[in-house]
Amino acid sequence: IAAATSAFLNNTPVVVMFIPIVTAVSAKMGMSASKTLMPLSFITILGGMTTLIGSSTNVLVAGMAEEHSGLKIEFFDFFVPGLVLAGVGAVYVIFIAPRLLKPGETMASSMTASGGRQFIAQISITPGHPLEGEKSVAGMFPGLKEMTVRLIQREEHPFLPPFEDVTLRRDDVIIVAATRKALTDALLSRESLLTTETGDSDNSDPSEAAEQVRSGGLTLAETVVAPGSRIIGRRVEEVGLRSSNGCIVLGVQRRSRMIRVPLSELRLEAGDVVLVLGSRGDIRSLRLSHDFLLLEWSAAELPDIALAARAQIIFATTVIVAATGILPIVIAALAGAFAMIPAGCLNLRQAARAFDRRIYLLIGASLAMATSLEGTGGAVYIAQGVLSVLPVDNKFLIMSAFFLLIAVMTNFLSNHATAALFTPIALNASATVGIEPEIFIYLVIFAANCSFATPMSYQTNLLVMGPGHYRFADYARVGSPLILILWITYSLFAPWYYGL
Repeated sequence: IAAATSAFLNNTPVVVMFIPIVTAVSAKMGMSASKTLMPLSFITILGGMTTLIGSSTNVLVAGMAEEHSGLKIEFFDFFVPGLVLAGVGAVYVIFIAPRLLKPGETMASSMTASGGRQFIAQISITPGHPLEGEKSVAGMFPGLKEMTVRLIQREEHPFLPPFEDVTLRRDDVIIVAATRKALTDALLSRESLLTTETGDSDNSDPSEAAEQVRSGGLTLAETVVAPGSRIIGRRVEEVGLRSSNGCIVLGVQRRSRMIRVPLSELRLEAGDVVLVLGSRGDIRSLRLSHDFLLLEWSAAELPDIALAARAQIIFATTVIVAATGILPIVIAALAGAFAMIPAGCLNLRQAARAFDRRIYLLIGASLAMATSLEGTGGAVYIAQGVLSVLPVDNKFLIMSAFFLLIAVMTNFLSNHATAALFTPIALNASATVGIEPEIFIYLVIFAANCSFATPMSYQTNLLVMGPGHYRFADYARVGSPLILILWITYSLFAPWYYGL
């Protein structure tokens, strides 16, 4: 979908639009975003090769060609060879590139995810609960796909797995084992599955957790029951964590043995990991507790789902304004980002954390390098040197070498600088070799779009660098084979297609 969209819309806003979508889909499928975001950038670049407006590089080359030679390029003039290159490249991007990428996470995110650790949590079936009336299928409950049901307590009668022909009823208490991610997803779902009856017995509103999550400003964190703590041996509901610190107990993780008792009846032991939910200030107050050791790195703010619609409207408006050209993409993106702050979707601290200084340094350094290479005549010297050693009568060899030269240079000069540099050279070369100038112009378009081996070669690569936690070497390792594939494909297909 992203590739097809980028053929009719500039690929930069397409990547902006698809980054959160692809990240969310990757998370739902249990994949690292680093395995999908770089392929997203590459596939949009490939899709942008097929039409005149698919990439700003195409428009730049077409404009320079018309200015220098009067050659006018139409929308679908190079669609067929572009589609062949995009199709061959897409096979590599979809099936091979993800295998070359390593799962990349920041230390904080990997710690926050808590891996596959299982917490014991309690779900009480209250009136109107989404699980009321749920029937077991093959011993499992469809509404609890990411959770393992260990016990269903119905009044005085417990049900143990396997659950055959069991229908959940009102007032049932379900004891589940689930990862922190599964519990977070259950909290953030439209119909929250979790209840808060694991807290203080004097204040247990079944819908309180869901309402607090929807009100925003909540943090999820892990704490460890300290050795020698006063709460060792006490039941969870006797600890009084909600009344003393304002936090809600969501689950308990214990490695020693399998727990099959209601969470409210569970007696805490030293070393138990307790998953708690509370405001940022409430979580910080646990630092002063002598009974709990707060794992600072585990604290993660939950998204305010009540503001999701507001954020989506701002995001959609930003994309539409940038895509239609009402405002330049830089101004539209900045306006959209700033609009998120007064709308309440983002606070200043979260906004400041989103700035990655490494990307700014990388962009500045790459622009300086490209400027010096172009200003000193180094790029022209390389281009003319390569062409001077090639036989003029061998059109196949000249086109192949010209394509490879531009494809390599675009990864160091950036695609715009390379396109601007080589378009007049291509027009001169076409006259020397005796090939139609439009064929050489299309060659420049295809080769200048082969910006896969470095992050600074194209904007979309820089866009996914931060969210995907990529390094420079990742682009070289995954992008270089794609450049070679496209070079070989063009070298074999173009002479046959153009009848040379």
